[in-house]
Amino acid sequence: MRAVTLSAEDDFEGWRDAARALAQAQVAPSEIVWRVGEGGGDLFAAEPMALPTAATTTLKVPRDFLQLAQTVVLHSDPQRFALLYTLLATDPHRIEDRADPLVRRVELMAKAVRRDIHKMRAFVRFRELVDDSGPRYIAWFEPEHHIVRANARFFVERFASMRWSILTPEVSIHWDGKTLSEGPPATRGDAPADDPVEAVWKTYYASIFNPARLKTGAMLKEMPRKYWKNMPETALVKALVAGARARETAMVETARSAVGGNVEGAWTALRDEAAACTRCPLYKPATQTVFGEGPLDADMMLVGEQPGDQEDLAGCAFVGPAGQMLDKALDEAGIDRARVYLTNAVKHFKFEPRGKRRIHAKPDAGEITACRWWYEQELALVRPKLVVALGATAAWQITGKAATISKLRGQQLALPEGGTGWVTVHPSYLLRLPDAEAAAQAYRDFVADLRAARALVG
Repeated sequence: MRAVTLSAEDDFEGWRDAARALAQAQVAPSEIVWRVGEGGGDLFAAEPMALPTAATTTLKVPRDFLQLAQTVVLHSDPQRFALLYTLLATDPHRIEDRADPLVRRVELMAKAVRRDIHKMRAFVRFRELVDDSGPRYIAWFEPEHHIVRANARFFVERFASMRWSILTPEVSIHWDGKTLSEGPPATRGDAPADDPVEAVWKTYYASIFNPARLKTGAMLKEMPRKYWKNMPETALVKALVAGARARETAMVETARSAVGGNVEGAWTALRDEAAACTRCPLYKPATQTVFGEGPLDADMMLVGEQPGDQEDLAGCAFVGPAGQMLDKALDEAGIDRARVYLTNAVKHFKFEPRGKRRIHAKPDAGEITACRWWYEQELALVRPKLVVALGATAAWQITGKAATISKLRGQQLALPEGGTGWVTVHPSYLLRLPDAEAAAQAYRDFVADLRAARALVG
């Protein structure tokens, strides 16, 4: 057993040169111990290995393998050098086989390194100090992997005119406006705790925080809590997240209790806020948010699934074929559409493009949950006596859980927010039935459900 000693944790060039020579000499991976620095030896390893000088075979290495290795070497896993050498010595073309367990493992390592590089670029926060030469900016960062040197050029190009230092537990890097240099490891206490600019930054961050755009799960995925302690604005995040819903609810209640009971103003503010909603990805392909509409003192609220193609273009609920079917059924049931509040469980049109057509796609659980905020605020403003869910998606939204229409239909439901719920089919279901007789019966049942709903309102 022999040991190969590399100069640093991120010594790609040293690993590459040693690995190429060893692979050409056909040295088995099991015969090599990789270590870093003078103190990194294996107690059971023999003296450092003299690299072979004469190649016994030609080694052709794909460019993709070298690029992968250059990234993986930055990982913190002590086995990274051995794993890469195993790939190189057996067959570097294995990286084309994504099902290979070893390939999969090193690709996941490369992904983790790239993510850490991105996090450093996103979450480094400089604090200002002033010395004899003027302002100097100091940042503290704790990377998961050995990425600091590899990331240095990004900060040089981004902050070329500043004098700055980035301190980490492994190595420190310094830029004086002309030269990049390295320094020893640092501690968090070596960086300043705050600076005058941070108060302005925190005020700005709090002022732009928008509850409509709050997606806590996505935020934590992109900005894990471990980075919060080194970022000034994240001191505010916990309180802002906790207070987001309370702030919007307070707005609704304040409007209701204001002189004249300005419910219309609260609804308008809510609709305008929803127009900028990015709580789920559906806002990207959709034309616009389709908010609810109708009298804000309505006794009955009808909740559909989502806007259709025509609703998405018009910006109004139930104006397409399903809306026409609903109008007909409401009329037969003795319900004036102008006296009900119409909305949808999901406020953006979800579809699959097929040529020039946009084909309806069913919202998933995440999309329904993301839009529940808007439904709850509409409910708080309108305060209907009865909420009628048209279809399974709407039933999920009003009850807070998935269930079949057949299980809920014909029952008075106690809703989580208070009040009564009633479930029936969506009018689009009637349009999809191929058998004329079955469609006619289903329509009669739908009208009967609406009549029963009218009776519950009184």
